[in-house]
Amino acid sequence: MNIRKKSIYPVIILLMLLPLLFSCSRDQAESSGTGDGSIAQNIPEAHYSFTDSLGRTVVLEKAPRRVISLLGSYAETWLLAGGELVGVTDDVISERQLDVPDGTTIIGTVKSPNLEKLLELDPDFVLLSTDIEGHVAASRILEQAGIPYAYFKVEQFEDYLGMLKICTDITGRKDLYERYGLDVQNQIRNTLAKVVSSGQKPTVLFVRALSGKAKAKADDNMTCRMLEDLGTDNIARRHESLLDELTMEAIIAEDPDFIFVVPMGNEKKALQSMHDIFELNPAWAGLTAVKEGRYIVLPKDLFHYKPNARWGESYEYLDRIIYG
Repeated sequence: MNIRKKSIYPVIILLMLLPLLFSCSRDQAESSGTGDGSIAQNIPEAHYSFTDSLGRTVVLEKAPRRVISLLGSYAETWLLAGGELVGVTDDVISERQLDVPDGTTIIGTVKSPNLEKLLELDPDFVLLSTDIEGHVAASRILEQAGIPYAYFKVEQFEDYLGMLKICTDITGRKDLYERYGLDVQNQIRNTLAKVVSSGQKPTVLFVRALSGKAKAKADDNMTCRMLEDLGTDNIARRHESLLDELTMEAIIAEDPDFIFVVPMGNEKKALQSMHDIFELNPAWAGLTAVKEGRYIVLPKDLFHYKPNARWGESYEYLDRIIYG
């Protein structure tokens, strides 16, 4: 009898301890990031993950501190998001005149970045463009080196807004997304609200002038998109021949209310091309847009380079010209 009682005691004690043992095991699993009975893996929690413009999932395990941008426009967006840069391409200075801190390294051109310099800077995040062949080559090197990178494509304001959202999510500066993104969006909406009520639909011709030639543009251009949003009728959309070859005959036939020109590359040479190809033609002076002072050269910083936080200013600039 006594022997049976002694043999039961360990069993009773074990039954009493089981809930406690289970609880300890569960707490340990939860602290390791699992609570479903699976084996916990020691994987660091990601700082942020997102999908870039090529559909790639980009995972940043920590907030990047040594960022490089291979495009001046993207460098500006990163700075607007409250980030810092250790390396940029020369267009940051030559085209955008950005005020970058002393010590920021110039790593070549947009089309031919110096990849050796890039790696020497030991970046922890790199911004690339989907439209530049040299960036594809750079991505291969970054992949081999295990350096996170992301592709972006910014053509319209909505693209810029999406990139700014990603960048401010990374930096944790939601206030800057509101200031340089949502506030600009409201600025554009207020401008377009006035246009809708006007009921007008003036005709326009938009031209990109280069050294030795000039081409009309329609849908695949940010300024054309702005002109469309502002309720204008781009004659090149209705005449594909204008897109293939910008001829004086076609312009005379349409006689647009406005002619807008953006010089590309060397501005002096581009405008000289417009003079030689069109302005010397006696019929040019007879165009309505020319006679009434609506042949206008647009500033490159608002209508060639991506205006980023100044996108609302670009819309307002066109609105004042077209509707007064």
